[in-house]
Amino acid sequence: MAEHHEHEEAKGESLLDKISGKIHDHDSSSSSDSDNEKTGPSDSLKSKVFRLFGREKPIHHALGGGKPADVFLWRNKKVSASTLGVATAIWILFELLEYHLLTLVCHFVILALAGLFLWSNLFIFVNKRAPKLPQVHIPEEPILQFASALRIEINRALSVLRDIASGRDLKKFLSVIAGLWVFSILGSWANFLTLFYIAFVLLHTVPVLYEKYENQVDSFGEKAFGEIKKQYAVFDAKVLSKIPKGPLKDKKKD
Repeated sequence: MAEHHEHEEAKGESLLDKISGKIHDHDSSSSSDSDNEKTGPSDSLKSKVFRLFGREKPIHHALGGGKPADVFLWRNKKVSASTLGVATAIWILFELLEYHLLTLVCHFVILALAGLFLWSNLFIFVNKRAPKLPQVHIPEEPILQFASALRIEINRALSVLRDIASGRDLKKFLSVIAGLWVFSILGSWANFLTLFYIAFVLLHTVPVLYEKYENQVDSFGEKAFGEIKKQYAVFDAKVLSKIPKGPLKDKKKD
């Protein structure tokens, strides 16, 4: 009887050991999963995907959102195609056909007046009464909004130029000078309307292509920016660091 009782106790102890071992394994696995969940977001933040120009928002938000961004990204293909078609027709009229703005306005007004004149006379002949011609007027509010937005952007550009000319950031100063020099060369190759049309076409093609091949372009951009930083470091060490800097601090008054 004593041996049987000891055998049952040994069985009970082994069963308890198995249960405690399973609980311990479950706790360790759950703790490892929780540790993985805790370290997962930090690792993902560390391995942040490179985006061009430090962009963190989608390309639609980067373009300002709203209807202009929808047009540039071809959300509504009819509106985008119509906008690009009108711009192309204007460029063809003024550049290829060498049409002048004053001539175009005069011809448009002549056609409009002739059409309204014929329609009103035909209406009087058929209905025996004069038609009510539509009143056309330019609303005040959109013009004021456009002027206010243009004023804000001009003041912002003047503030940026003032900050660049202050001499605080040599890298930004050289970048702006190089950009203006490139634009001056482009301006000598083509007139303003052609440059405006090229920029308009690029706005309707580059963003939508970038949105489609975003990962590939960002990967290539990361390598290109890394190479540019290396070349700038060499240029800074050999040239910029040797340029004497003017006095940046005023002398303290006695």
